[in-house]
Amino acid sequence: MTGSRIRTNVLDKQAPIIDMSRTDLDRSGETSVGDLLQKLPVSGGALNTKFNDSGNNGFPPDGNGIGAGSTQADLRYLGSKRVLVLVDGVRWIQGASASGVPSATDLNTIPMGMIERIEVLQDGASPIYGSDAIAGVINIITRKNYSGAFATAYAGGYGDAIDGPAGRQLQLDGFTQQYNVGWGNVSDRMSLLFAASFADQRRVVTGNRDETRWPMPNMVECNSRCSSYTPQGRIVFTDPTALDPTTGRPVRHNIALRDGYDLPPGQSPNWMAHYDPFTSDRRFNWGPLNLVLTPSRRFGTSTQLGYHLSPQVQAHARIAYTRRRSVNQAAPEPLPIGPGGGGTGPLTALTIPSFDPNLAAALPSRYQNFSPFPFALTPETNFVIYRRPLEGGPRIFNQTVNTLVASGGLAGDFSLGSQDFHWDTTFVYGVNRADQIKNNAYDAERIRKALSYNECALDPKCVPLNIFGGQGSGGLGTITREMLDYIQFVQKDVSQQTLIDLTLNITGGIAELPGGTMGFATGVELRRHQGFFQPDGIVARGDTAGIPAAPTRGSIDVAEGYAEVRLPLFDQAGPVDLWDVSGAARVSSYSTSGTQTTYRVGSRLRLVDDVLFRGSWGQGFRAPGIGELFGSPARFDQGLADRCSDFNKMHQDPVKQQEQAQIAARCQQVWNAGILPSDGSYTQANSQLPVTTGGNPELKAETSTSLTASLVYSPSFVSELPGVDRLSLEVTYYRYQINDPIQAINGQVTLDRCVLGNDQAACDRIARVPGGAIQRIDGQLTNFGSISTDGVDFTLSYWSPHTAFGQFRLTSLSSVLLSFSEILPAGSQSGVATIERAGTEVGSPLRAYPRLKSSLILDWLHSPNLRASWTLRYLGSVTESCGRLPDTDLVPGETITYHEKYCTDPQSDERTMPMTFYNNVQVTWSPERLDRRLDFTVGVNNILNQAPPACYSCGRGFDATTYEIPGVFGYVRAGYRL
Repeated sequence: MTGSRIRTNVLDKQAPIIDMSRTDLDRSGETSVGDLLQKLPVSGGALNTKFNDSGNNGFPPDGNGIGAGSTQADLRYLGSKRVLVLVDGVRWIQGASASGVPSATDLNTIPMGMIERIEVLQDGASPIYGSDAIAGVINIITRKNYSGAFATAYAGGYGDAIDGPAGRQLQLDGFTQQYNVGWGNVSDRMSLLFAASFADQRRVVTGNRDETRWPMPNMVECNSRCSSYTPQGRIVFTDPTALDPTTGRPVRHNIALRDGYDLPPGQSPNWMAHYDPFTSDRRFNWGPLNLVLTPSRRFGTSTQLGYHLSPQVQAHARIAYTRRRSVNQAAPEPLPIGPGGGGTGPLTALTIPSFDPNLAAALPSRYQNFSPFPFALTPETNFVIYRRPLEGGPRIFNQTVNTLVASGGLAGDFSLGSQDFHWDTTFVYGVNRADQIKNNAYDAERIRKALSYNECALDPKCVPLNIFGGQGSGGLGTITREMLDYIQFVQKDVSQQTLIDLTLNITGGIAELPGGTMGFATGVELRRHQGFFQPDGIVARGDTAGIPAAPTRGSIDVAEGYAEVRLPLFDQAGPVDLWDVSGAARVSSYSTSGTQTTYRVGSRLRLVDDVLFRGSWGQGFRAPGIGELFGSPARFDQGLADRCSDFNKMHQDPVKQQEQAQIAARCQQVWNAGILPSDGSYTQANSQLPVTTGGNPELKAETSTSLTASLVYSPSFVSELPGVDRLSLEVTYYRYQINDPIQAINGQVTLDRCVLGNDQAACDRIARVPGGAIQRIDGQLTNFGSISTDGVDFTLSYWSPHTAFGQFRLTSLSSVLLSFSEILPAGSQSGVATIERAGTEVGSPLRAYPRLKSSLILDWLHSPNLRASWTLRYLGSVTESCGRLPDTDLVPGETITYHEKYCTDPQSDERTMPMTFYNNVQVTWSPERLDRRLDFTVGVNNILNQAPPACYSCGRGFDATTYEIPGVFGYVRAGYRL
C-alpha cells in the first residue's frame, strides 16, 4: 500500500489515499493519466496540453523550462516538483521537453495501456520515499498476472458554437483517438504481459473560440491589451531636430505606418507623410494565431516479465518506451529593434543610418527602401522599432520526446523463527530525450547586419532588410522571401535526463505484540540524476530575436537509507478496538545540497467498530534539481501591470485620484534621473514584461512539516456488500509548512512592493531604460520565505441496496482550501510580506486557488449488461486583480472603460470569477450474448457547454490550469477482452 514499505493488507490504509481503478480511468473519458489527475479536487493547477507558451512567455521563473506538450500533476497547490511519481513503488524518470531540465515528471511518458490503477497519497512521505514527496505521492500500479488479450478503441472531439460571418456557427475540432492492445500469459513459473497504446490529439485554434480569439475576454477590437508589435511597424524615438517648447527637451514621437500603404517601387516611406500617431486601435491581435489545445501524438509500449527462479525467489523485468510528438504555435516572432526595445544584444546596440536618396540611387535596387528618416536612429535617440513580420509566418515548435525506462530485479521470501520476511531489489535505468525544432525563428545578428549599409554591402550573401515597410492594400508585406531567407533560421534545441536507481528493501515481523505482529521495513537507495539542455548555437550565442537561453548541464548523486516500524498495541482486545503507532526515518545524502534527515510518526485509533481516528506528523524535504542548480539565466515574459505607466491618468473616484497621485510621486521618487518622464507620458508598450531568472548553485534543500488528522466513519448498522461498506465517510484535516522554498519572487509582487509598498529592495530589482520602459525585473532562484497551507478533505462513498431499477453508487470527493499563504521578504522597511492566495487567481503564471473544489459521481448499475454514470465537478469562485483592465480604453459601443465595466470591485481593484460546474455523462453496454467481453461506451463531457469564467489577468482569456476548454466533448469507446 502506498505510504508504507511495510507489507500489509491492501485495504488497511495507514494514510489518506485516493484509489482510482481502471474503471475510474475509463469513466473519465480522458486519454491521458495526467488530465485525469488534474481533475481531482486535491489537485492544483499544473502544466498540460492546454498550454501553448513556447513562443509567448519564455521560460517560467522556476528553473524547469517551458515543458511544451507535457502534462504534470500538482497536489495541494504546492507545485508539480513537490509531487513524487512512482511506478509500482519505484521512481519514474523526470521530464524533458527541449527547453530546460525540469524537476517534475511528465505523465505523458507513462503508457496508458500498462496502467491497472492509481493510488494518490495525500500526505507528506519524504521519510518513506525521499526527496520530492513533500505534497504527496502518485503511485501508478501496472497490470500484472494477466491472462488473455484486450483491445480498446476510442474516438472523440469538441463541438462549440462560435460567432462567425453568418451568425452562430458550429465548430468541430480537437478530434482525439486512442487505441490500447495487450496480451498476457500466466503459467506456473512465468508471467508475461505486453501492452501498447497510441493516442492522437488534434489541435484547437484560439480563433475558433469566442473566449480566446482576443488577448482579453469581451473584446471585439484591439485596445491596449493587444500587441504593439504590429505588421505595419511602430516606431518610438526622440527627434534630434525638434525641441518641445514646453519642456525644452527633444520631442518624443510614437508613430506607425499608415494601414494599407503601398510602397512605390524603389522608394521609402516618409515619416512625415506616410506615418500617423500610434493609437491602441492600431495594435495587433495575436490571438487567432495561437492554440487552445496543442496537438499531440503518443505511442507507448510496455513489456513485463516475471519468473520464479525457485519457490522463494522471483525475477522481474520491465521495459517501457514512449514516443511523443507535439506542436506549439505562436504568432510571428516580434522584432524589437533598438536600445529601448528590451531585445537581445545585436538588436539593441545598432545604429540605423538616415535615408540618403543620392546614395540609394547609386546602389543596386536591393539596397533601397531603408530608413524613412532624414536623420540617423542612434542610441542617443533611444529609438525602438516594433515590427511583427507576418510575411515570415507563425512560430511553430515541433517536439519529439523519446522515453525509455528499463528495470529488473529480484524479490523473495524467507522465514526466521516464527517471523516471515520479504525482500526485493530493483535496478532502474531511464533516459528521456526531447528534441525541438522551431520554424520561422530570426537571427538577430543577421537582422543587425541587414540594416547596415556598409556591412551588408561587403557581404554578397547579405540581403538588406526593409523593416520600415508594412502590409500594403493587397495584404502583401514588404519583407520579401529573399530577405526572410537571409534573416530566418531553423532553431534546434535538445534536452535530456538520465536516471540510474538501485534500491534494496526488506520488510517483515520482529515480535508479537498485543495487537499483532510488530512490523518493520528498512532499505537503501543509490541514485544518480544527469541532465542537460542545449539550445541552438545561434540562441546560445545570444543572437536570436526570440527568447534567449544558454546551455545547462549537471548531475546529482544520492545515497539514502531508511527504516520504518509499526507497533500494533491493541487489536480487538483491551480497552480499545484498534491502536497502532508507526514511525519512520530517512537519511539522504546529496552531492549538491548536503545531508538531510527526516522523521515521521503516525497512529490509528478505533474505540468502536464504526469510527477510526488516524493522524500523522512528518518532516519533508526537496533537494534542488538540475535546472534549479545549474540553469543558465533565462527570460520570462510575464503578464504584468506597470504601476508607473501613465501615472497621471485621472479617475472620477476621489479615492482613486488620491491613490494615483501617491503612485505618481513614488514613481518619480524612485526613477528621478530622467528615466521616467515627469509629465507621465510613459505608457507600458505591452502587457508582458521581461523577468530574468536563473539557476543558483548555492541553493539548499527545501524543508517542510506536514500534519494530517482523519476521521473515518463506517456505520455498522448499515448492512455491507461483500467486501465493501455501503456507507463510508472520511474527513481529513491537513496542514503543510514549507521553509526556504526554492522560488523567484513574482514579477507583479516586485512591482507592487516597489511602488505601492515603498520597498526599495524591490525597486532595486527593476531596471528601466531612459523613457521609462522596463528592461528587466531580476528574479534569480533562491531559498527565501515560506509557504503554508491548510484545508479539509471530505470523501463519501455509498452503495444503495439492489432494487428493481438496479443499484446506485454515490462517490463524492471535496477539498476545502482554508488558507494558502506565501511569506516573502519585503526589504528592511517592512520585514516580510504575506500574500494570501486562497480564493484568488494569480493570472501569470497561471494558477487559481478555489476555496472549494468538489466532484460528485453517481453510478447506475442497471444490470451486468448496462451501466451509466453522471459526474459533476464544482470549482468555487475566485477573485483576480483587475489592475490590467484598461482604464482608458472604452468598451465598444459604450461610454465606460473596461475597468469600470468588468472590475466588480473597483475600490480594491478586484473582480470575481464565478463558480463553475461541469457535467459529464457516460453509458456503457456489454452484450450478454458475447459473455460481456465486449463493451460499448458513449460519453459526453461538459454536456451543458459550461464556458470557463473570463480571466482578465491570464493573458489568454481563461485559466488553462484549472478550467476546461470551451465546448462540449463527445466520445465513443469499444473494448474487447479475451
